[in-house]
Amino acid sequence: MTSKLPLKADHVGSFLRTDPVKQARASYANGEINRAALREVEDQEIEKLVKKQIDVGLKAITDGDFRRSFWHLDFFVSLKGIEKVEIDSGLQFADGVEVRRVSYEIKDKIEFDENNALINDFLYLNDLVKKYGDGTQVAKVAIPAPGVIFYRNVTEDEKKVYADARALFRDLGKAYREVIRQLYNAGCRYIQFDETTLTTFADENFVSLMTGITDLSKEEVLQLIIDATNYALEDKPADLLVSVHMCRGNFKSKHIHADGGYDYVAPSFDKLKYDAFFLEYDNERSGDFKPLENIQRRDAEVVLGVFTSKFPELEDEDVINRRIKEASQYIPLENIAVSPQCGFASTEEGNILTEEEQWNKMKHIIQIAENVWDKASIDK
Repeated sequence: MTSKLPLKADHVGSFLRTDPVKQARASYANGEINRAALREVEDQEIEKLVKKQIDVGLKAITDGDFRRSFWHLDFFVSLKGIEKVEIDSGLQFADGVEVRRVSYEIKDKIEFDENNALINDFLYLNDLVKKYGDGTQVAKVAIPAPGVIFYRNVTEDEKKVYADARALFRDLGKAYREVIRQLYNAGCRYIQFDETTLTTFADENFVSLMTGITDLSKEEVLQLIIDATNYALEDKPADLLVSVHMCRGNFKSKHIHADGGYDYVAPSFDKLKYDAFFLEYDNERSGDFKPLENIQRRDAEVVLGVFTSKFPELEDEDVINRRIKEASQYIPLENIAVSPQCGFASTEEGNILTEEEQWNKMKHIIQIAENVWDKASIDK
């Protein structure tokens, strides 16, 4: 099989915000600088980040989410009909860690906003990749998957607009199709959907939330997410790689959702129109590799998140090799790649490690991947 992925070592997309980015965002929030001044700093730091990614050997190049506060919220509030709101309490992660008390609410019909900055953000990134790359790199854009819309408060205003969940997801899917169309026309060939809802089916508390706000059964909610995703990808061009990163939450090196493997959702993997699946496997919470046997499509790739972005310690190469070998019992080695289980900074706060440790981790991943697949190539 010819891999669509640009390298056997990939990453989820976000990197630790640099001090200039943090300072500029704080100054902007305090009214000390305007939007143009903030963007100038972001541009400068993204340029440095692109060069760094290329220097360490990465092929999928992102802007590190340097323009975002949250991995999901910034995208959703860029759509018409969705607004950012202050809330009484933030999402609760492990060990009592609470996310900032902001969320989003649906106030009107969901539509793509022609003034959405996402396209210009991509164009800037793509120009940098062309400027500093050698033609083997590709600019990658990450956006939340449609199902992530479940992380919201359902208000009376929303109920006036959308009487049922299916109508809401239909409009959301239309907005996604326009996002994908415009990104593709701008030159984007690699999009990643960040998906936290499919992993929550092992968490009955969150399942209850989803069934409660939709008046649907657990099975119907799962089908709703599958249908919304596939509708968004219905007209996807053949040369556009769309991957999914299935995540259990990542905030200041903590997780949010309950333990459990992919057993419930794995039978649905082949129903989803994704080209590649980034799956968390950095600890025992994620279960074993047996659910991978549900991926029968020989053109689908699996990116094993067997490294952690939460902590600086470098994984033992022998352990990683054994885990890749275990996974290859269910998926051909040529269909496998590796990455961290999540980004290094899903929110601007970032995980508990330094920038140097972050890059050491990525170099470690790239080196191990080269060792594994170079050897596999020789053994053939």
